[in-house]
Amino acid sequence: MTIAFTPGEPGGIGPDLAIIHAQKHVAKNLLVFADPDLLLKRAKILKLPLKIVESDKSLNNGELCVYPIKLSGYVEPGILNADNAQYVLNTLDKATNFCLTNQCEALVTGPIHKGIINTIDPTFTGHTEYLAALSNTDKTVMMLATKGLRVALATTHLPLSQVAQNIQTAPLEKTIRIIHKSLESYGINNPRIIVCGLNPHAGEDGCLGMEEIEIINPLIQQLNQQGFNLFGSVPADTAFTVDALKGVDCVLSMYHDQGLPVLKTLGFKKSVNITLGLPFIRTSVDHGTALPLAGSGNISLGSLHTAIEYAQDFINKKNV
Repeated sequence: MTIAFTPGEPGGIGPDLAIIHAQKHVAKNLLVFADPDLLLKRAKILKLPLKIVESDKSLNNGELCVYPIKLSGYVEPGILNADNAQYVLNTLDKATNFCLTNQCEALVTGPIHKGIINTIDPTFTGHTEYLAALSNTDKTVMMLATKGLRVALATTHLPLSQVAQNIQTAPLEKTIRIIHKSLESYGINNPRIIVCGLNPHAGEDGCLGMEEIEIINPLIQQLNQQGFNLFGSVPADTAFTVDALKGVDCVLSMYHDQGLPVLKTLGFKKSVNITLGLPFIRTSVDHGTALPLAGSGNISLGSLHTAIEYAQDFINKKNV
């Protein structure tokens, strides 16, 4: 079992995550796509031992298996350098290729800085969309998970002003079908999915918006008639109460900040970002680049470990 890891923004804590992880765990199943010199220099700043190896056959603590990809510019912890934007994309390109060709069984991604990548690609909106394009995947779904809660998104990285126009029947149906199929592949039979409304009070019978009446509710009824186990649409302000979540396998939020603040409040540093619908397994940390903490050693590996654990679990279920 080999898992690809892309540390992401080189000026952030991504390289630190790989180095510190290697100190505490025998990282024999992790193949890091990064510049070896970056890792060695960061390890020196962190005052931690690090040995770069070419094989994952007999790794010890303090050793990392690395697929070398050269930086384009200078890196200083905590400082962004637009010269390295292409480097970040190169690591994603190569790691994705390894997954598509079955050289790696899953991809775990570290935090990137979208603003830096936008300097060379203004259309870049995030990992989820970029990996979909690389793998020629028509539709993906972003889902975050922590203990006791999974939250999937109908729309991802959109300005709030564009969300309503992107809640349409066909893409919403694809989203629900991908969630349903993915949860089943993870061993959850007949997954129960709560579907949030778009508007306050789920539209309040049309007084606060018509999307529920015209799009969301008819689709829920249609899919339930086909054997799905959907509940909603429900007001988002009550969808995450203890009683509402009993027996629920996933909550589908209509937009990014409708559901993720709740999940991150419950599980920050111990949650994972999962891309559903890709032809390979992809999980990610739930945090950003944390530039001020780069090179300090004062970081949590909780989300990285969660991402690796989920990837390993998905691989095991896939291979059953």
